[in-house]
Amino acid sequence: MADIVPFPRTPRPSEPEPLWRHLLGEQLRRRRHDRGETLTETADTAGVSPQYLSEVERGRKEPSSEMIAAIAGALDTSLIELTSAVADELRTASVPASARASAFALAA
Repeated sequence: MADIVPFPRTPRPSEPEPLWRHLLGEQLRRRRHDRGETLTETADTAGVSPQYLSEVERGRKEPSSEMIAAIAGALDTSLIELTSAVADELRTASVPASARASAFALAA
């Protein structure tokens, strides 16, 4: 009989990685607040309903690239600036806590 070889398990991170749509929503809300706009004002400019924009900001909806571009335009930002900011946040959030602590110690 053949031996049973255990399947190697990868360690699970202590915290799950955030979803892209959650970070996108946070970035959109931050930019809207920085402009001092209401949901309705930004939604009207973007051509979406305030309810839809609210759901996007809360990470409940996975907007299409066209919707993201429309909302980005309404906030006077480009799609590349917005997606780069979200990617930067995801990179920061994905670094294990031990690596962040090591990087912090090296920078100090």
